[in-house]
Amino acid sequence: MKSILITGASAGIGAACARAFLAAGWRVGLMARREGALETVAEGRDTAVILAGDVTSPDDVARCFDTFTAKAGRLDVLFNNAGSFGRAALIDELGYDEWRQVVEVNLHGMFLCAQAAFGQMRRQDPQGGRIINNGSLSAHAPREGSVAYTTTKHAITGLTRTLSLDGRAHGIACGQIDIGNARTELLEGIIAANPGNPPPTMDVAEVGRAVLHMADLPPEANVQFMTLMATTMPYIGRG
Repeated sequence: MKSILITGASAGIGAACARAFLAAGWRVGLMARREGALETVAEGRDTAVILAGDVTSPDDVARCFDTFTAKAGRLDVLFNNAGSFGRAALIDELGYDEWRQVVEVNLHGMFLCAQAAFGQMRRQDPQGGRIINNGSLSAHAPREGSVAYTTTKHAITGLTRTLSLDGRAHGIACGQIDIGNARTELLEGIIAANPGNPPPTMDVAEVGRAVLHMADLPPEANVQFMTLMATTMPYIGRG
């Protein structure tokens, strides 16, 4: 049975992906801070492993990864998904603590989880695995008032490229999925704030299907970057 650990699995994109992998017969580690929400996503499936922990805590990350690999036997895939948008604001209106909170989750948290996964994949026999980072369209083009989020998502592209390069000798592939306007709790807030001009959206279940495709490729193939977005988003071209 293939195994995947998904961070930020209690809601939104993480929960949708967890459901897709559970339905496909994978052993799935669900990591997030809210244990009750993880249990709701798992729906009592015996192939789900609940991993209550904070991605910004090195101790929590080490414990969750060790717990999962002990139960699964190995780690085939990490979906490095946990993230935070923070408060929308111009840079001179954003407090340093607000900036730091976003950076802690989106950059430090993704580093810690990638580090744990990379180390496990190097040690296991047979060696290797796959890391899929959740980027964003903000890794390419920002929303207004998103300085912290956009900065961290640009940094994740650098993380993806470096992991891809460093992982070659160890059978570790790394790819990135950049998602635009999947209908999640976060996007519902954006829709509510723009009742007269709601943004185009897509079903979040499509993200689960896309990540499953990336994860299920044979070791010799890798989706390096995928952009998945609502068709009519104003991403291509000029406003």
